[in-house]
Amino acid sequence: MWRNTPGGWGWISIALHWLSALAVVGLFVLGWWMTGLGYYDAWYNQGPWVHRSAGAILLLATVARLLWRFFQPAPRAEGSRFEAAAAHAGHLLLYVLLLVALVSGYLITTARGSGVSVFGWFELPATLSGYDNQAEIAGTIHWYSALMLLVLAGGHGLIALKHHWLDKRRTLLRMLRAGDAAHHDAGPH
Repeated sequence: MWRNTPGGWGWISIALHWLSALAVVGLFVLGWWMTGLGYYDAWYNQGPWVHRSAGAILLLATVARLLWRFFQPAPRAEGSRFEAAAAHAGHLLLYVLLLVALVSGYLITTARGSGVSVFGWFELPATLSGYDNQAEIAGTIHWYSALMLLVLAGGHGLIALKHHWLDKRRTLLRMLRAGDAAHHDAGPH
């Protein structure tokens, strides 16, 4: 089951979800760690290169994920109408913060007019560059949006665990097994 159904997520959505989650956490940890590196550290240049490359891939994957999401139905929400609306708002905010963090990271890298080399495979061209204080402003936005994204993603994970363990819902299982609609209720109450 690679496509979404009204009862569950497909493998493509599941894979994009978990790969994005791992990338967000990994990029945050790498970004935080590399800011403390000294000039003579072996990863002083390598860390930012990996961070930029992985961030560019996550940006492209996020655009693909949003396109996929636009053309695929979302499974029916579990819980009350309020919970469904809150989940929708939370997911929307996650996407907005993800895009803000990724685009601001791109704007830091391209501030001087250079493109982003993605692991030496290809280059994302610099489309916006040369603005006053571009790297500094984008850097501030990048840091705070990434921090808010990590906090919101952590809350997202905790809520999924709450739904699984306390509410006995299949919300988490639907993001682990494609098409998991067993014991699924008919929709919001």
